[in-house]
Amino acid sequence: MSYTKRVLIAEDSSVIQNLARKILEFQHYEITSVKNGEQVIKLLEKEDFDIILLDINMPIMDGMECARTIRGFSDAKKAKTPIVAITGNAKNYSEEDFKEAGFDDALMKPLNFDRLVEVVAHLTE
Repeated sequence: MSYTKRVLIAEDSSVIQNLARKILEFQHYEITSVKNGEQVIKLLEKEDFDIILLDINMPIMDGMECARTIRGFSDAKKAKTPIVAITGNAKNYSEEDFKEAGFDDALMKPLNFDRLVEVVAHLTE
Protein backbone atom coordinates (compact mmCIF):
# COMPACT_ATOMS: atom_id res chain seq x y z
CA MET A 1 0.00 0.00 0.00
CA SER A 2 1.57 3.26 -1.08
CA TYR A 3 0.74 6.55 0.54
CA THR A 4 -0.46 9.66 -1.28
CA LYS A 5 2.45 11.89 -2.34
CA ARG A 6 2.27 15.44 -1.03
CA VAL A 7 2.93 18.35 -3.40
CA LEU A 8 3.50 21.93 -2.28
CA ILE A 9 2.73 24.50 -4.99
CA ALA A 10 4.02 28.03 -4.46
CA GLU A 11 2.56 30.21 -7.20
CA ASP A 12 1.13 33.73 -6.99
CA SER A 13 -1.08 33.24 -10.07
CA SER A 14 -4.38 31.71 -8.93
CA VAL A 15 -5.05 30.47 -12.46
CA ILE A 16 -1.81 28.49 -12.72
CA GLN A 17 -2.10 27.34 -9.12
CA ASN A 18 -5.64 26.02 -9.67
CA LEU A 19 -4.84 24.32 -13.00
CA ALA A 20 -1.77 22.60 -11.55
CA ARG A 21 -3.80 21.56 -8.49
CA LYS A 22 -6.60 20.02 -10.59
CA ILE A 23 -4.21 18.15 -12.86
CA LEU A 24 -2.13 16.75 -10.00
CA GLU A 25 -5.19 15.88 -7.87
CA PHE A 26 -6.49 13.93 -10.87
CA GLN A 27 -3.19 11.97 -10.65
CA HIS A 28 -3.94 11.29 -6.94
CA TYR A 29 -1.46 13.74 -5.40
CA GLU A 30 -2.34 15.64 -2.24
CA ILE A 31 -1.91 19.36 -2.94
CA THR A 32 -1.13 22.29 -0.65
CA SER A 33 -0.91 25.75 -2.23
CA VAL A 34 0.66 29.00 -1.07
CA LYS A 35 1.32 32.38 -2.72
CA ASN A 36 4.96 33.15 -1.82
CA GLY A 37 8.27 31.73 -0.67
CA GLU A 38 7.94 32.95 2.89
CA GLN A 39 4.77 30.84 3.27
CA VAL A 40 6.70 27.84 1.88
CA ILE A 41 9.41 28.18 4.53
CA LYS A 42 6.85 28.54 7.36
CA LEU A 43 4.94 25.47 6.15
CA LEU A 44 8.11 23.39 5.78
CA GLU A 45 8.98 24.10 9.41
CA LYS A 46 5.82 22.15 10.38
CA GLU A 47 5.16 19.68 7.54
CA ASP A 48 6.90 17.37 5.07
CA PHE A 49 6.28 17.30 1.32
CA ASP A 50 7.44 14.91 -1.39
CA ILE A 51 8.05 17.71 -3.90
CA ILE A 52 7.84 21.50 -4.09
CA LEU A 53 6.81 23.44 -7.21
CA LEU A 54 8.15 27.00 -6.92
CA ASP A 55 7.24 29.94 -9.10
CA ILE A 56 10.36 32.04 -9.66
CA ASN A 57 8.65 35.45 -9.55
CA MET A 58 6.62 35.70 -6.34
CA PRO A 59 6.14 38.56 -3.90
CA ILE A 60 7.85 38.68 -0.47
CA MET A 61 10.33 35.83 -1.21
CA ASP A 62 10.97 34.70 -4.78
CA GLY A 63 11.57 31.11 -5.89
CA MET A 64 15.34 31.40 -6.20
CA GLU A 65 15.77 32.69 -2.63
CA CYS A 66 13.24 30.16 -1.34
CA ALA A 67 15.06 27.22 -2.99
CA ARG A 68 18.40 28.35 -1.53
CA THR A 69 16.79 28.65 1.93
CA ILE A 70 15.32 25.13 1.70
CA ARG A 71 18.68 23.68 0.60
CA GLY A 72 20.23 25.30 3.68
CA PHE A 73 17.84 23.64 6.17
CA SER A 74 19.53 21.73 9.01
CA ASP A 75 16.90 18.95 8.61
CA ALA A 76 18.62 16.88 5.88
CA LYS A 77 15.39 15.23 4.71
CA LYS A 78 13.67 18.59 4.15
CA ALA A 79 16.81 20.09 2.59
CA LYS A 80 16.80 17.30 -0.02
CA THR A 81 13.11 17.64 -0.98
CA PRO A 82 12.88 17.79 -4.79
CA ILE A 83 12.20 21.36 -5.98
CA VAL A 84 10.93 22.28 -9.45
CA ALA A 85 11.09 25.85 -10.78
CA ILE A 86 8.07 27.26 -12.61
CA THR A 87 8.97 30.28 -14.71
CA GLY A 88 7.77 32.48 -17.49
CA ASN A 89 11.16 34.23 -17.58
CA ALA A 90 13.40 31.37 -18.63
CA LYS A 91 15.56 33.80 -20.61
CA ASN A 92 16.52 35.60 -17.38
CA TYR A 93 18.08 32.45 -15.91
CA SER A 94 20.37 29.75 -17.21
CA GLU A 95 20.14 26.06 -16.37
CA GLU A 96 23.21 26.69 -14.19
CA ASP A 97 21.35 29.40 -12.22
CA PHE A 98 18.57 26.92 -11.41
CA LYS A 99 21.03 24.15 -10.46
CA GLU A 100 23.06 26.55 -8.31
CA ALA A 101 19.91 27.62 -6.44
CA GLY A 102 19.12 23.95 -5.77
CA PHE A 103 16.36 23.16 -8.27
CA ASP A 104 16.01 19.59 -9.54
CA ASP A 105 14.17 20.63 -12.70
CA ALA A 106 12.41 23.60 -14.31
CA LEU A 107 9.07 23.97 -16.09
CA MET A 108 8.39 26.87 -18.43
CA LYS A 109 5.14 28.84 -18.65
CA PRO A 110 2.76 28.33 -20.23
CA LEU A 111 2.83 25.02 -18.38
CA ASN A 112 2.82 21.82 -20.40
CA PHE A 113 0.63 19.72 -18.11
CA ASP A 114 1.86 16.38 -19.48
CA ARG A 115 5.41 17.48 -18.63
CA LEU A 116 4.25 18.67 -15.18
CA VAL A 117 2.82 15.22 -14.40
CA GLU A 118 5.91 13.52 -15.83
CA VAL A 119 8.36 15.61 -13.77
CA VAL A 120 6.38 15.27 -10.52
CA ALA A 121 6.02 11.49 -11.00
CA HIS A 122 9.73 11.10 -11.79
CA LEU A 123 10.95 13.16 -8.83
CA THR A 124 8.60 11.50 -6.32
CA GLU A 125 9.30 7.85 -7.27
